[in-house]
Amino acid sequence: MARPVPVRLLPAGERGALRITDRVVAKIAAQAAGEALGDAPGGELVPKDVRPHATVSVRRQTARLRLALELGYPADLGAVCGTVRRHVTERVEMMTGMDVPEVAVEVERLHTAASPGEDERRVR
Repeated sequence: MARPVPVRLLPAGERGALRITDRVVAKIAAQAAGEALGDAPGGELVPKDVRPHATVSVRRQTARLRLALELGYPADLGAVCGTVRRHVTERVEMMTGMDVPEVAVEVERLHTAASPGEDERRVR
């Protein structure tokens, strides 16, 4: 009967590596921003088909994010952006294991409530 060949475990650094692409990190960030905006003040004014957009720059284990959002107005825009920033940072760090020292938020458009009988207006 043949003897089993002993299995030699390689150190983690020699077994391979996991690389999460920028595109995947951007999708996680955009999804997290959408989660945070779901209950945000003024969120009901933003059309349902409008979604946050994220771009990311990853170096080593650090991700720097830029979010493009459309928000409802009037609302405390600073508070909404701060909530989104914190939630996105938390989710990206948790799901990727990366450090997220920077989340820049750009408000691309504000949506206001339309008066009865009027089309939705956009504030630019």
